[in-house]
Amino acid sequence: MQERFSGSFTQQEPIPEAGIAAAVAVLQHGRLHRYNTAPGEVAEAALLEEEFAALMGAKYCLAVASGGYALGCALRAVGVGPGDAVLTNAFTLAPVPGSIASIGAKPVFVEVTEDLVLDFVDLAVKARASGARVLMLSHMRGHLCDMEALGALCADLGVTIIEDCAHTMGAAWKGVASGRSGLIGCYSMQTYKHINAGEGGFLISDDAEVMARAVLLSGSYMLYGRHSAAPGPEAFEAVRMETPNISGRMDNLRAAILRPQLPLLADRVARWEARYRALEAGLQDTPGLRLVARPAEETFVGSSFQFLLPGWSPARIGAFLTRTLARGVELKWFGAAQPAAFTSRYQHWAYAEPQSLPQTDRILAGLVDMRVPLTFSVEDCAQIARIIRSEVLAVGQGPEPEAAELPVIQ
Repeated sequence: MQERFSGSFTQQEPIPEAGIAAAVAVLQHGRLHRYNTAPGEVAEAALLEEEFAALMGAKYCLAVASGGYALGCALRAVGVGPGDAVLTNAFTLAPVPGSIASIGAKPVFVEVTEDLVLDFVDLAVKARASGARVLMLSHMRGHLCDMEALGALCADLGVTIIEDCAHTMGAAWKGVASGRSGLIGCYSMQTYKHINAGEGGFLISDDAEVMARAVLLSGSYMLYGRHSAAPGPEAFEAVRMETPNISGRMDNLRAAILRPQLPLLADRVARWEARYRALEAGLQDTPGLRLVARPAEETFVGSSFQFLLPGWSPARIGAFLTRTLARGVELKWFGAAQPAAFTSRYQHWAYAEPQSLPQTDRILAGLVDMRVPLTFSVEDCAQIARIIRSEVLAVGQGPEPEAAELPVIQ
């Protein structure tokens, strides 16, 4: 009898008891708005900003309502406006080009490599052709490119880097934390990310003017003095009357839930790596399947897992996904004709101009993706790998299947 996995791919760990207690305390006093404080009280949101800035080694931090808001706020803070070209990975998720389109700017998609990171040759070509002065670098699914080489290239091109670290909070390149190589680092605290408030976002930077603009954009109502992880008042004087309020503040309830999770991040990164390595070991040398290389310079967060089925037809991949789902393993495919299960690709985003990216098309046509929640044990991951391996062998070495509808995964 075939083994079947019975775990949930969407069930996260519970909020720590300290976070629950802190949230209850906020609910009991009722001061949820970050600027509604008692005399002498420092808001939970302000304390969270201080603690995250310290954790990341950044001068400044702003907590906002979502990761997507953080991206849009960062673009506005560096002066991107309607009609401007903004470079970004062709392999990313919809909130990234969505944030570019939300301010009337134009996404310019850059090819990705076989290792799912930005193609530097195509980046240089696209930067020069488009005149773009900003790269919104998506560390998609936790894969970091060579950040030293990228920094040197972008300096030569005159391109400012904004890092989308939604999948890399706790990751690093050669010991430099993800989010600290660009001008701004943006993070998400959505439920499936590395600390969980349901929704939430951070911006970090060492640039005083950029962060002053970001704080004002988030809706500080001239109360920027209550942001203890923000620049001093002199940074706000030059920009406070010309920067619009586009409210997206974090509230004290979510901040209270998040603060006790920050000290847990390093342990979570280590636990995710153990699960990732179990999957990797179980799928090593599987005929027809290619793993994605993880460079030695990269400290990664294995909260998701990707592999490639190069040269497989859509019908064969569809049959494989149907069979793995029947055995309890929920896999997603970035090559599907229609977006599904939080996967979409650049052809699906009709608000962006049509673009040709044949290298990315070829790679995504065989790219399979899976969530790895920490509610999975290392043994669970070993079992999942056995199921995937057996179905790759069964489907990959069998006759060509007939076309069929893909299984529905939420």
